[in-house]
Amino acid sequence: MSDTLFDMNASDALEKARSRYKKLIKEILHHDAQYHGEDNPEISDADYDALRKELEKIEESFPALISKDSPSTKVGSVPSKGFKKIKHAVAMLSLGNVFSEEELDDFLVRVRKFLGLSDDDLVEITAEPKIDGLSCSLRYEKGVLIQAATRGDGYEGEDILANVKTIVDIPHQLPKGVPDVLEVRGEVYMRRGDFIKLNEKQEENAKAPFANPRNAAAGSLRQLDASITAERPLYFFGYALGDVSEIFSDTQWGIREKLKEWGFTEANPSALCQNAKDIMAYYGSISEVRPDLNFEIDGVVYKVNRLDYQERLGFVSRAPRWAIAHKFPAEEAVTILNGIDIQVGRTGVLTPVARLEPITVGGVVVSNATLHNADEIERLDVRIGDHITIKRAGDVIPKVLGVVENKRQADAKPYEFPQVCPVCNSKAIREEGEVAYRCTGGLICEAQAVERLKHFVSRLAFDIDGLGAKIIEQFWQDGLIKTPADIFTLQSRDKDSLTPIRAREGWGDQSARNLFESIEQKRMIEFNRFIYALGIRQIGEATAKKLAATYGDLKTLRAAMKAADDHEGEAYQDLINIEDIGPSVADDLVGFFTEDHNLELLDQLDEVLGIQAYEAPSVGDSPVAGKTVVFTGTLTQMTRSEAKAKAEMLGGKVAGSVSKKTDYVVAGEDAGSKLKKATELGVSVLSEQEWLDLIGS
Repeated sequence: MSDTLFDMNASDALEKARSRYKKLIKEILHHDAQYHGEDNPEISDADYDALRKELEKIEESFPALISKDSPSTKVGSVPSKGFKKIKHAVAMLSLGNVFSEEELDDFLVRVRKFLGLSDDDLVEITAEPKIDGLSCSLRYEKGVLIQAATRGDGYEGEDILANVKTIVDIPHQLPKGVPDVLEVRGEVYMRRGDFIKLNEKQEENAKAPFANPRNAAAGSLRQLDASITAERPLYFFGYALGDVSEIFSDTQWGIREKLKEWGFTEANPSALCQNAKDIMAYYGSISEVRPDLNFEIDGVVYKVNRLDYQERLGFVSRAPRWAIAHKFPAEEAVTILNGIDIQVGRTGVLTPVARLEPITVGGVVVSNATLHNADEIERLDVRIGDHITIKRAGDVIPKVLGVVENKRQADAKPYEFPQVCPVCNSKAIREEGEVAYRCTGGLICEAQAVERLKHFVSRLAFDIDGLGAKIIEQFWQDGLIKTPADIFTLQSRDKDSLTPIRAREGWGDQSARNLFESIEQKRMIEFNRFIYALGIRQIGEATAKKLAATYGDLKTLRAAMKAADDHEGEAYQDLINIEDIGPSVADDLVGFFTEDHNLELLDQLDEVLGIQAYEAPSVGDSPVAGKTVVFTGTLTQMTRSEAKAKAEMLGGKVAGSVSKKTDYVVAGEDAGSKLKKATELGVSVLSEQEWLDLIGS
């Protein structure tokens, strides 16, 4: 957004801001749906963050415009079959990203603001290379290596102890003086020279080469036969802690020094920075030496050095507030656009995909890139046969930046976006305010039905081993699975010879039994995962958890959504009062739970599944567990963000507005309308000190 918006007269600026604000909300909600609901991000993290920041700037400057549907901040792989699963004692979460010096400055400002520090207060930052490898956690008890696990989904990983013991620089026994329980976390990687030699060997043996060192390391470490891993040249950098029985340092830098003393290799060059100038100097220096390193890096990791600050800052969704990854600039390349295909997602969205002349970008062979939507194709004016520039940033799908001038063929014609679904030939429409075309075929559209089934069994949903994308497609085509409920009646129907799975090519008694066992193991499912599995538009993993925490079980949720169909009723107000759920998301939720065919599906699933009611995280004797808290006014002993994070850590629910279901209103200085409403409703009002006394801080 141009700063000139804030140079206009107040009336003009407000109207222009209002118009831009509405567009930003629609655009961000669309990208949230693509990322969390479709698993199909259209833009890079940097582009998405830019939209968020523009929205936040408008809200800061024009608070009267803030609406209930304003987007809120949201946030591995599942253990493979054949490996024992291990639950992490402390979650292995991911990092947020920044892509520029300005974004880094914003991160540092957020840290200071959250902690309530002034510009003069020292906040040391550790800086170290971001290794492009496979995350691994090593558990030592009494100094002996007894467990090793991959990150997995952050909460549960793969048991790879036998494989890890073959890595030459991982200690099996630590020296005296280490804590009784010590969990060392770091990255398993392959050196560049070894990667080249491995690929040469792969080609000699007529095997496919690995795309990059990270894939080679991951493939080598996840061998069921540890002797194969032993043949691969893997190494380990240790840089962080998980579960520990004794704190042995009060800084991140101190942890690095101790790990080095105990025999772990540290990634270098690293630095302890005093300010933003030091940080950027380090970033510049490591960018220069990057080609000379014998291991792959894709950026720099910054961490607040003081551990007490880290504890106060805590986490947001799936990432810490006290650390950030500074990614290197995306790499670009020029190639030829051979064609444009239209993919149909599980909610019917038509997404154009550029088919490219294969080209290596950042060590990866790229043959596809996203074109986002019809507007983007028109804006870029890309035509089949054009020479185009593409950009690849991290693991984000490559995007098309533009057309190379003076390279266009004379007979190249503008691309015409299809007006019908390429799968079922139903009409494709673009509703007012939408940026995407959507197939109207619904359940008769094979693409939507199949994609919904794939989502249903995906890793964050039911996570059924042996029922991958290809098997889903095969069983759909053969009529074995048409609805999610069919998955759980597959074995009984097979016994009755209605679905002779064993007679099919590639299937025998053992493979069929394995599949049936996998399905049976997932018949019991947590309520939040069940909600996510339904594939409701705009309902990603984080929102599914909030819905599960609010309503508890399926029966209650169904009744609440039926009641919420009345937008003037209390149930609808309760729904949109949940964090991250505005009118747009609420409409999709209510719409799903009021359609007859969806209710029929829910009945079918309820009969064949054990859907476990939501259980709040254990928080001991917390006096605010399960309580709804609203903060208002200015807090003096902690920042508002820190207060909310503390309440949530203790099992409380933080709401943005006061209702008769609110348990506590914490009123700071200059509290306004929320305090007045709490008094009118008879809600318990606490001063900041009373709140701190209540939670024992």
